[in-house]
Amino acid sequence: MEHEIMNYLFPNDLHVDWSLMVVLYPYITGLVAGAFIVSSLYHVFGKKEFKPISRFALLTSLAFMFFATMPLLNHLGHPERALNILITPNFTSAMAGFGFLYTFYLIILLIEVWLVFRVDIIEMARNSTGFKRTMYKILALGVYNTSKEAVELDHKLIKIFAAIGIPAACMLHGYVGFLFGAIKANPWWSTPLMPIIFLFSAVVSGIALLIIMYQLICKFSGWVIEQECLSSLVRWLWLFLIMTLTLEILEIITLAYEQAHEWEVIRPLISNQLSFSFIGIQMIMGALIPMILLMIGVLMDKYLHEKVRNVLSFIAASLLMIQVFSMRWNVVIGGQLFSKSMRGFKEYTPHFFEKEGIFPAIIIMILPFIALSILNRILPSFKNMKSVTEE
Repeated sequence: MEHEIMNYLFPNDLHVDWSLMVVLYPYITGLVAGAFIVSSLYHVFGKKEFKPISRFALLTSLAFMFFATMPLLNHLGHPERALNILITPNFTSAMAGFGFLYTFYLIILLIEVWLVFRVDIIEMARNSTGFKRTMYKILALGVYNTSKEAVELDHKLIKIFAAIGIPAACMLHGYVGFLFGAIKANPWWSTPLMPIIFLFSAVVSGIALLIIMYQLICKFSGWVIEQECLSSLVRWLWLFLIMTLTLEILEIITLAYEQAHEWEVIRPLISNQLSFSFIGIQMIMGALIPMILLMIGVLMDKYLHEKVRNVLSFIAASLLMIQVFSMRWNVVIGGQLFSKSMRGFKEYTPHFFEKEGIFPAIIIMILPFIALSILNRILPSFKNMKSVTEE
């Protein structure tokens, strides 16, 4: 890592210890929570317009959940010791809290996925042959009851587990914000708004990812996009973006208004070291432009052609994916760029092929999409989709 030292730094502040991997960790967990919230809007709150994408949203949450710990494990010097959190638990440790929350939420998610796809698994176990039949028989867990009463019981259990999963997902990602917000020695992190900002931005990234992937899958599969579903996703995305952006601006305004001694280091941090990533990417390109595009798509929904609406939502969602990552970068890395002396700064540039560099980050981000592709082939997340030719 390359460092450029400016002004006065304490010797123990010369290095950025939490690197790109720690930026990637809350980014992936945010996608997990955001995708699950969309699925729960259908299963718990009865938002029928999300039915076409509810199964896919659940699989997306599960696929990214499988790899949520990989950035942290890569960051650790001895990743094999990670299981000690569960073997010798320390309930007073905020860092260890992730292990308990992750395990609990993963169990909830696996149970809900099995209940949602149970009938389809049984049908494929009965109609398949060879290895495929064996695989689905194992997934069926020996339960082959597809009666009306059994299906109704499945729906009730799905609703219960989805309802439990909502606070579990919120705690899983809100915990990350709490972890930073509880570090009192860092004025850029230590704010009660931090867990809420992380949580709302997680929902933004999850919905944005679903909008992008839903349009791409329909495009390459020759399916008709359910406009009611996509329009609802856009409306919810706009709502959560408004709340997220409001909280982020309030946080800065509060620090600026209080004019405490911390502001003397945070102000130049924002205007110099983080001017490009914070002002340029996070606020202008990643927030202001998507806000305008989504506003046009929502308020002028009846006057725009559906292809125009789809393009606007796709561009806005893509920019928001960048915005949320930029927010994670500015919080995690930005909070380490100034010294505890409040008079010095340093620079951080990750190398491409280093252990916690750009290339490993790209690989880790690709793996959930590969897992999602495999899950989507095994479990039918899209059913009864109309082709463009049929339409």
